[in-house]
Amino acid sequence: MKHHSLSRGALAAAAASLSGVLALSGCSSNEASPDTAGGNDTGTADAAGATGTVEPAPPGPRVTLTYEGGVLVLDATTFDVLGDFDSEEFTRLNSAGDGRHVFVTTSEGFQLLDASTPELTDLVIEADSAAHVVRHAGRTVLYDDATSDTMIFNTEDLLAVDGELPDAEVVPGVDAHHGVSVVLEDDTLITSVGDDDGRTGIRVLDADRNEVASSDECPGLHGEGTLQNEVVVFGCEDGVLIYDNGEIHKVDAPDEYGRIGNAYVTETSPVMVGDYKDDPDAEGYLLQKVVLVDTEARTLEVIELPDGVEYTWRGIARGPQDEALILATDGSVHVLDPASGEITESFAVIEAWEGPDQWQNPHPAIVVDGDIAYITEPAANTIHAFDVTTGEIIYSAELDQTPNEIAFTTG
Repeated sequence: MKHHSLSRGALAAAAASLSGVLALSGCSSNEASPDTAGGNDTGTADAAGATGTVEPAPPGPRVTLTYEGGVLVLDATTFDVLGDFDSEEFTRLNSAGDGRHVFVTTSEGFQLLDASTPELTDLVIEADSAAHVVRHAGRTVLYDDATSDTMIFNTEDLLAVDGELPDAEVVPGVDAHHGVSVVLEDDTLITSVGDDDGRTGIRVLDADRNEVASSDECPGLHGEGTLQNEVVVFGCEDGVLIYDNGEIHKVDAPDEYGRIGNAYVTETSPVMVGDYKDDPDAEGYLLQKVVLVDTEARTLEVIELPDGVEYTWRGIARGPQDEALILATDGSVHVLDPASGEITESFAVIEAWEGPDQWQNPHPAIVVDGDIAYITEPAANTIHAFDVTTGEIIYSAELDQTPNEIAFTTG
């Protein structure tokens, strides 16, 4: 692995002070595309080739990457490889929310990776079709598409894992579908509704798991995000559903087909940034429009990006000032102000790239923690640490593998 440093000390200092919350939205199932897009609460299975364990690494933030047939764990302050673990040909990643663990989505379920040690453990939450992972209100919520069961863990219990998985509440699904669930501070559970023919809306369950509200006004529901004041938004093929203090509101898209499939949110902003597709027959995975949903005003605005600025579901993240950071096919990170819908700055970071033939194929991705964005450049087998406040690449490393999915843990 080759390292290219502009400021090793600057990155080390910045990473040591990172305290932002990483919010990842989008699809986690190995089978369901993000662009289409009774359980066992403590089940275990053998790890998928859990090899490559190294001596315990120094504490600190980690970047976890998948590649074909394996998982890498990097020291986020140096990009030194701390662990390289065999796994399945294609896996997905979701931070567990405890600052230490990452769920690796495999054919067996959600396999727990200790990124701090690092170690790919043999602890697996069994799921026939492991899908979304949602972190909010001190809970980590897992969803099995094969059963639509929801598995709810106390996030702090995951942090304390030592050889066995903690207990989880399992809420059985009704009809199996590619879905998602979220738990709020008062233990309210909001879960998707659907069946083999697709998703149609949401159900709201109280702390005793009795249904207290529902909506069937969200065809093709996909993507969830929790915003300021615990307002929850779900993407639909014709707009969004907004859950706010016990009430459900539908906000329509301006187009008959206006699909919002991923919600990029922060819990300090009332504005959701979402991907947007208005042509159901469009081929490929590149998009050129985004949507801004003001959950206070209950408005939805479609923003068309400049010519040559296209992105995929992996290419949007929120920055330290709640700005949207769009990693586009021109190789630049474009900074979009959610209040105005204007692009305020653009920074060249990687070489221009083309959209993937299949959504699972490696293509550039971005995750953000504090002032630092971690950006993959699969065509060059490279990862970059990018300062979103200065627009500078502060550290890069060339890997021996082609990076695909990415997750960050604070350590």
